[in-house]
Parts: sequence; C-alpha cells; structure tokens
Amino acid sequence: MEPTNQKFLERVVSQKALQMGSSFSCQICVVGFLCGVCLTSLFLAVLTSVGTFGFTGISFSSLSMGNSPLNSSSEIIKLGILEFPVKLSQDLIDGLMHGMMDIIQGYVITSSDYQSKVKETARWVDSKGREPESDDDERVSLLTEAWGALLADREPEESEFSKRFGLSKSSLPNTPHLENCKLSAQVNKRLDTRSGAGRFPPWTTWKGSLNMYPATETDENLRSFKDQPVSDGAYPPWIVGSDEENYPLTRKVQSDIWIHQHPVNCHDPNIKFLVADWEKLPGFGIGAQLAGMAGLLAIAINEKRVLVTGYFNRADHDGCKASHGSWSCYFFLETSQECRDRAFELITNKEAWEKGTIKGKDSYKSKEIWTAKVPRVWGDPWSYLQPTTDINGSLIAVHHKMDRRWWRAQAVRYLMRFQTEYTCGLLNVARHAAFGKEAAKMVLASIDIDWPKVITNQPKSEIEEFVWSNHRPWVPRPLLSMHVRMGDKACEMKVVKFEEYMELAHRIQMHFPHLKNVWLSTEMQEVIDKTRSYPHWNFYYTNVTRQVGNVSMATYEASLGRKTSTNYPLVNFLMAVESDFFIGALGSTWCFLIDGMRNTGGKVMAGYLSVNKDRFW
Repeated sequence: MEPTNQKFLERVVSQKALQMGSSFSCQICVVGFLCGVCLTSLFLAVLTSVGTFGFTGISFSSLSMGNSPLNSSSEIIKLGILEFPVKLSQDLIDGLMHGMMDIIQGYVITSSDYQSKVKETARWVDSKGREPESDDDERVSLLTEAWGALLADREPEESEFSKRFGLSKSSLPNTPHLENCKLSAQVNKRLDTRSGAGRFPPWTTWKGSLNMYPATETDENLRSFKDQPVSDGAYPPWIVGSDEENYPLTRKVQSDIWIHQHPVNCHDPNIKFLVADWEKLPGFGIGAQLAGMAGLLAIAINEKRVLVTGYFNRADHDGCKASHGSWSCYFFLETSQECRDRAFELITNKEAWEKGTIKGKDSYKSKEIWTAKVPRVWGDPWSYLQPTTDINGSLIAVHHKMDRRWWRAQAVRYLMRFQTEYTCGLLNVARHAAFGKEAAKMVLASIDIDWPKVITNQPKSEIEEFVWSNHRPWVPRPLLSMHVRMGDKACEMKVVKFEEYMELAHRIQMHFPHLKNVWLSTEMQEVIDKTRSYPHWNFYYTNVTRQVGNVSMATYEASLGRKTSTNYPLVNFLMAVESDFFIGALGSTWCFLIDGMRNTGGKVMAGYLSVNKDRFW
C-alpha cells in the first residue's frame, strides 16, 4: 500500500490539472505551477532511489541509500528536454500523466481560443481604425465635403454631385448636426398661422412634425382634438421647458402676445395699428435695434395696437432675396400678412391718422420708446425672478431694472420665436464648419466599414420622420458660449481681458469637469489668438475677419459689409441661446438680450456668469 501522503498528492495533482487545465487567463501560470508540483512529487518519490537527470549536453548524478535497478514499474518521463528515469508506482505515474495531459490539452484549447480572440480583436480594431489612417481620413473628408456641398447657395444637381463625389445624394448618411430647414419652416408656418375660419394654430400636446402625421387626417377624434381652440394648458411651441425653467409666466405671456398680434379679423374697425421701421441710425447695433423694437411692442400692447414692423436695414442685402429689407428675412413676422396689408393700406388714409386708428414711430418721443412703460397686463412677475445671475461670485437677487429685463426678454423671444429657412441655413453652415468633421467621424463609426463602396439605403420609418425629426441638431456637449466684448465698448462699460472670462470658465469646469467645448464670439482678433494658451479647451468660432487694434464698431461692421456684419452676429447669438452655459458682460446690450433669450428658452437654471453688471442697475 502506498503511503497516505503519496495518495493525497496524487489526488491533488489530478484534481488541480482538471480544474485549471482549461483556464484561459492563467494558462502559463498553471503550466509552471503544476510542473513544479510534479517535480516536487518526483523528488519525494525517489528519495531512496538513484536518479540520473540528463539535460542536453550536461549530466548530473546523485547518491542514494541503495542500488535499485529500473523494473517494470519504472518509466522514462520526458518533459520537454528533461528525462527522469525514476522508480514510481503505477498509480502515481498514471495520475501524473493524466494531469499533465489535461494541462496540455487545456493549454492547446485555450491557446487556440486566445489566437482566435486576437484575430477577432484585430478585426474589431481594424473596423474602428478603418484599416490605414489615410483611408479613414479620406472617408471623413469625402463625407464632410459632400455634406458641405448640399449647404452651398446653389445646391449641385444630381449629375454634378455624382461626378464630383462619385455618390448620389440619397447615399449620404444622416447629418446629425444639420437641420432640415425646409421642413422646419413648413412646420413652423403651420404653428404660426390661423387656419380656416380663424381657428387657432395646432398648439396641442402634439409636437412639431407630429402635427402633420397623416393618420390624424383620417381619424375624426384626432382631427377634432387638433382643431380645438387653444386651452389654458396649451402653450406656444417655441417655448422650451417648464415655468420653473423660464422667467415667470413666460408661456402665458408668449401666448397672449401672439393672440394680441394675430387678431381673427384684421379689417375689424376696432383694430388699431402701430407701424414702425427698425432703428437705422449709424452706430446702432442689432442689440440696440431689438431693444428699441421691444419698447415699441410694449407701447403697442399698452395701447391695444397691433405692432407692424417696416424697413429693416440689415436685411437690405443680396442674401435676403425673397424678403429684401424685412425682418422676415431672418425670423417670422410679428403679425399676420393680412394685418400687415391692412396697416400699410391705412398709412395712406388721412382719416385713419386723425382718428388714431394708425400711428407711427414718430408719434412718440425717443425716451418713450427706449424707456417704454412695461405692460402690467400680467401683474409684476419680475418681482420674483429666480436669482441665477452671478457677478463677482455673488448672485444678483434685486436690482433697479428688473421689470425692463423681464420685458425685453419676453419681447425679443416673441420677435425671434421662429427662424426662417434662410436663418436656419446660416446656422447649418456654421455648425458644419465647426463640427462637420466630428460629426462625420461619429457617423462613419456607426455605418458599414466599406462605405462608400457598399451603400445600404433604407427608407425612413415613421418614427424618424415624425418623432426624431423634432430633435435639435447635434453639437458637442456640454457647450459653453462666451461673448467677449471689448474695443470701443469701453466708453459704455468696464471691459476686462480674455483671461478673466477664462477664469469664469474654469469655475464652471470645476463643477462640471466634463466641460471642454467653447463657442467663442468676439470682434477682436487678439482674443482668438489668446485661445492658443488654453490647449485643454476646444474653441469654436465663425470664420470672419476680426478687428486688429481699436476701431469703432460702426467702422468694423462697414468693413465687413452689411450681409456678413448681420449674419455672423445672429449666428453667434442663436448659438449662445442653445448652449448649455453662458459667460458674457451684462453691460453689453447684446449679452443682455442673449441672457433674456436663454431665460425664456428653458435655460434659467443654467445660470449666467457676467464679468460686469448692467450700467443702469
């Protein structure tokens, strides 16, 4: 009978071999460990035997207590280049051989699996890396340029597009950063127009394109629901977020302004009008023009008049082909076309002027316009504005012009409630220039690796067409907008260096460490140059000539031309409104109005960090 410890060792060896032989992660360690166990057991078994260990070219001899020749129970065990002529029991030999075979078999299997996994991983890496980098870069460039061609002033014909890119337009993958401007304009027009018999627009709980869902035209119950008059629970579709995420009463105020500006019958003799051109004095920026029109809208509401805007000098350029010299080049008109036609008809009517049915801007003093009395129709909701504006590390809870801040925000939000197809296109071009390559890389990582050689065209599903189409275009988020105003603004407010703006950006980043993207708007080239000192931030900005040195804003805008000097500020304005965070200077009217648009666009709780306070507070 074999000693107990020898039996125990045999069982351990065999059991260990069976359990660990198939281990993938520890295959090398297992082989080394069990070989050591085997060698140890061999040495224990031959303590009384003479063993000759033969290594290649070298031999070692060891003395034993006796002379026992090899017999039938002795075996030559070969492990690699080792040979062990030892005397062992048959059970121990069988156990050792069985265990070693399990190890070797497990090693072979797991090694095979490992090689397979390496190949699979290599294929996965290749699919992500798109094989050579040059091929990936070429695909990104191709897709970026092809998308960009569709944004040109003159979209190429199909044959021209195919010749240039070797692709059909329909083969291009979805553009996550671009908006379907034609569709958006159609949807918005439907939401901004009374239907037959003076019925209210479809401001129901159905959002955007869902109001155009075909199934609703055949279902009588759904049609009845969509056509019912606006209820207290419905609110204008251009307002995003709840009451708590906007200035007080924003949804109700916007609804009431729209109703006031869109009477059912514009020819009703009781309807009175206020017709006014936009300010066009030299040196007046877009911000000042908007502030002036906000005053005129306040007067119109107080006097129960419909405001009708006239000539807008900044739209007097070749980009505004269909709406030359009109606010409607950029945004939907402040009233219906019917009311506009009626107002301009009355302008030539002397009796209408005498009766006060119609008034113009000249009917009011300049001070009455710029410091217009804020409408009290809704009480004084400005008295409980949430304190979310930070200046010098403290929240501003109360100041002297809270009513004006609240009203200008409401007025500008209404005037800019819907973008036209032209403005939507400007934003598409800006987003593509800034984010196009990132969007292309993102899209190419999710489609067939062989694109454009292999193209799979799938028709749009209903959820894509009517639901997902309502989502805002993609931008890298979180996104911080920063408007750095310097130059001649020093005569109106305290101006600070770019470094101080970045200190505020760092404050935000300390709380939101994933923030690294900045949409930067500024007229100063030195600010753009200083961004190189912040390599850990991603800066995006419009490609436009900027000021070098200190010149007046009027001179700078004149050097750009009317089209560029209007388009690029509006793009920056709207990008700031859509951003997650904003840093600016409340002493700048432009920043003041951006803040108002954000506070009526669901961004109240994002807060606002300002480098200074408004000069009138």
